[in-house]
Amino acid sequence: MNKRTFVAEQERTEGHTHVLLITTGSVASIKAPLIVTELKSFENVKVEVVSTKASLSFFDVGAIERAGARVWRDEDEWAADGGYKIGDPILHIELRRWADIVLIAPCSANTIAKIAHGICDNLATSLLRALAPTTPTYVFPAMNTLMYEHPLTGEHLRIIREVIEYQVVGPVGKTLACGDVGVGAMAEWKDIVQIVVDAFHLTKKVDTPT
Repeated sequence: MNKRTFVAEQERTEGHTHVLLITTGSVASIKAPLIVTELKSFENVKVEVVSTKASLSFFDVGAIERAGARVWRDEDEWAADGGYKIGDPILHIELRRWADIVLIAPCSANTIAKIAHGICDNLATSLLRALAPTTPTYVFPAMNTLMYEHPLTGEHLRIIREVIEYQVVGPVGKTLACGDVGVGAMAEWKDIVQIVVDAFHLTKKVDTPT
């Protein structure tokens, strides 16, 4: 496998908003292509996606690529054949340098626990551990209601809000993918996009007549 490279200095474009979407192991990852497609419908927006292995079960990577974004996986950082040399770009560092805003949507109970405890055992959590505290970062929890109501989840989210100082949005109440009814669903994907639109005053692309 040929390891893909990413260098922030080469990938950042002046006058653009650089949105990093992290997807984790919740069925709500199915919304990732919708989030990316909508973000790309605004002027001067670049999107990169970092996905945990579990989240890749829930969406079509090709749909995100067709919308104009790349999906980065653990294998892109830790290629089986190695080959790193001193001075080579480190993917999780380059991606955090590139990002103007980070959206963890969805953020599973597992990833919430990892963030709260500083665990960095995959590309997504390594990136978050290395992230500058000045980078706006939003967490969108998504899980079964009883997982959300577990006392450890509340404590982990308290740490994320009060110690790490990420913004936590949701979850919301509805019928969940597992069939249970209760709080635990990810915030609506359009509302997630709207956070970026409002923060950076984005404007919609104007279709050019053919």
